[in-house]
Amino acid sequence: METPTMKPDTVLILDYGSQYTHLITRRIRSLNVFSLVISGTSSLKSITSYNPRVVILSGGPHSVHALDAPSFPDGFMEWAESNGVHVLGICYGLQLLVQKLGGVVVEGESKEYGKMEIEVKGKSEIFGSESGGEKQMVWMSHGDEAVKLPEGFEVVAQSAQGAVAALENRKKKIYGLQYHPEVTHSPKGMETLRHFLFDVCGVSADWKMEDLMEEEIKVINQTVASDEHVICALSGGVDSTVAATLVHKAIGDRLHCIFVDNGLLRYKEQERVMDTFERDLHLPVTCVDASERFLSELKGVVDPETKRKIIGKEFINIFDQFAQELEKKHGKKPAFLVQGTLYPDVIESCPPPGTDRTHSHTIKSHHNVGGLPKDMKLKLIEPLKLLFKDEVRELGRILNVPVGFLKRHPFPGPGLAVRVLGDVTQGNALEVLRQVDEIFIQSIRDAGLYDSIWQAFAVFLPVRSVGVQGDKRTHSHVVALRAVTSQDGMTADWFNFEHKFLDDVSRKICNSVQGVNRVVQDITSKPPSTIEWE
Repeated sequence: METPTMKPDTVLILDYGSQYTHLITRRIRSLNVFSLVISGTSSLKSITSYNPRVVILSGGPHSVHALDAPSFPDGFMEWAESNGVHVLGICYGLQLLVQKLGGVVVEGESKEYGKMEIEVKGKSEIFGSESGGEKQMVWMSHGDEAVKLPEGFEVVAQSAQGAVAALENRKKKIYGLQYHPEVTHSPKGMETLRHFLFDVCGVSADWKMEDLMEEEIKVINQTVASDEHVICALSGGVDSTVAATLVHKAIGDRLHCIFVDNGLLRYKEQERVMDTFERDLHLPVTCVDASERFLSELKGVVDPETKRKIIGKEFINIFDQFAQELEKKHGKKPAFLVQGTLYPDVIESCPPPGTDRTHSHTIKSHHNVGGLPKDMKLKLIEPLKLLFKDEVRELGRILNVPVGFLKRHPFPGPGLAVRVLGDVTQGNALEVLRQVDEIFIQSIRDAGLYDSIWQAFAVFLPVRSVGVQGDKRTHSHVVALRAVTSQDGMTADWFNFEHKFLDDVSRKICNSVQGVNRVVQDITSKPPSTIEWE
């Protein structure tokens, strides 16, 4: 499905691989301004098609001196100037502007990493005319530095070491920050971004979720002809449910939802989810039990990426069969498949077809993105693909999805296949994991912690350990508990449970789940780890 037409006040971010690029997007959206990320090497035609009011060049791990250093396309600066588009370079983006416009960037004698103090020099637009002489702490991460500015530019802030920390060319509406204003380690960063967008660029804070909902409904109706039918793959999670509710609002009963039990669901997930669909959401849902089919295909498979590919392929095969059944019933085969793909899915699965992302690494193949077969017959409708998790929950509230359902923790499309490390069909790994996970999650609910945690789950480890249970030596399974706090899933920190809680949960698991004699806790943030284990 095509990207909706962007509003005039769209802030477009050209991504050059910074680990913080998504944070720029989040910070700007939090100001009720729509922001979108595309590849920093996108064509000029692609950039201009978004009709942006502001373009931000992100940071990145590259040096502008490298032979393969990514850059904006020829004609970009001329287009921006002639159309009154403001341009802001951050970190690598600043250095790229300096080099491309005739300045000089060299390898710095003193690198600047981490917290650094900068001082604003005189009057400036980006900091505000009254900020001269002000000092502030910022987060630096650069080895190169600008030593000669292009004609028409001036230094408006310097670091304690004398390096250029900010520059601007007011006449041409070009600005640069050598530090990262989007991170919390730059305490006044949000204030600077807010001032830049509203006071310097004149952007309006008029992006609302209601507007996006209406725009998506319009796009869906333009995409799906009045006599066409659509399939929606419901996983039981928040994302696919909100996507289904939105599409149902657009096309009504021409939406046909399918919930597939792939044998990789949580404890009593099928019964619980189907009850919610029928009782609260009134969505037309067909439940298909394909447990044996999926598990037979996964037998002996241990590589997580291979698991994802197999699961994605089997889902599509089932959807194709479901489409054929609908064709017999309605006289026309559905041509579209709705999925609840989110923006983080697209980012972490890069470079997926059509996203043009080339400067960051693939973290995992999401089954909605990188895990789908190339010969898939159904065309995708992904109405949430530009949204982060908290934004999807906001949209769900507008669509009257029950709040309790919207607060559910994320659950991966491949299900427990990526929470059993190793062969999911070996022994009773899935059943053990379901019981452990149920005890853990219910204990979190009983302790009143569920809404304070972004995601919590158990993991089945491919190891056994020696223990003593009932005065007997045991050689049983080891399970891990994982709970994290996050805003959008792009970064996360482990949740710090009280000792007594962990003690109680560990005892419950070892006393209730046969075959488990050891419980460990994952206390790793993201990065360096991912949230899911795999």
